[in-house]
Amino acid sequence: MDRLQQLRIFSRVVEAGGFTAAAEKLGLSRALVSKGVIELERALGVRLLERTTRQVRPNEAGLAYAEKASRILAELEEADLAVRALNRDARGTLKLNAPLSFGMLHLKPVITEYLTAHPEVSLTVDLTDRFVDLIEEGYDLAIRIGQLPDSSLMARRIAPVRIVLCAAPDYLKTHGLPGAPADLAAHDCLLYGTQLRGEWALSGPAGEVRVRVAGRLAASNGDLLACAAADGCGIALLPTFIVGPYLQTGKLQRILPDWTLPERAIHAIYPPNRHLAAKVRLFIDAMVAHFGARPQWDLVE
Repeated sequence: MDRLQQLRIFSRVVEAGGFTAAAEKLGLSRALVSKGVIELERALGVRLLERTTRQVRPNEAGLAYAEKASRILAELEEADLAVRALNRDARGTLKLNAPLSFGMLHLKPVITEYLTAHPEVSLTVDLTDRFVDLIEEGYDLAIRIGQLPDSSLMARRIAPVRIVLCAAPDYLKTHGLPGAPADLAAHDCLLYGTQLRGEWALSGPAGEVRVRVAGRLAASNGDLLACAAADGCGIALLPTFIVGPYLQTGKLQRILPDWTLPERAIHAIYPPNRHLAAKVRLFIDAMVAHFGARPQWDLVE
């Protein structure tokens, strides 16, 4: 029998004034209650209770020990209740990591609604395209876009991500509309990264086609590439959560609509935990409800 169980039994015996009454309140046998007290006394090397045929009462050492044991058990119960409340009610600080462009463009309404609905939660948001280590860096939750690597982290799908080819109408008027993926090789293409040459692997009616592309602008930020495309600098291959507003206003138009990258997804990633804290679970639920299976950025037509 562990020490905590011994403490509970001893405290109940003192409160109830006997082994039988304590056993009834604890739902244990009288023999097990008696054994718990005996083991505790042996471990301490001190007699705590004076036993007669008519009553059981604590001696001086027992009274002192019972007072401290009662305080320990009360603090433990308080801690248990506090932790259970964290899993039941959203409270505490939620540390969130999200990609820069996605966070700037789409997280604000979710964050505002969440903080309004859960006044006992504080939120710290780190917007960066750096691949963070959730456990090492103490994040409660991260938003990841694209293919997920194998890991021990838990994941929940939030929304689909479609990646499309697009260009400004003025650019297409000047340089012509590509009729097939191979035609992209003759155009100014805006590349994600730091290289002015690359390869786009597109999927379409004929399966996968790989096209070598090049251009005069490469950048590690999708927003910059979308702005450049809208200004007529070339053809971009970007997710609709970035270019959706440009497509909706006509500043960009889709080209080769039958050719795109395989659909990807936005996922919420969090450390494995059998009892997911309410602050994390409710933020994930808020994202799922806000974005849905067909997010606002995909409502182009």
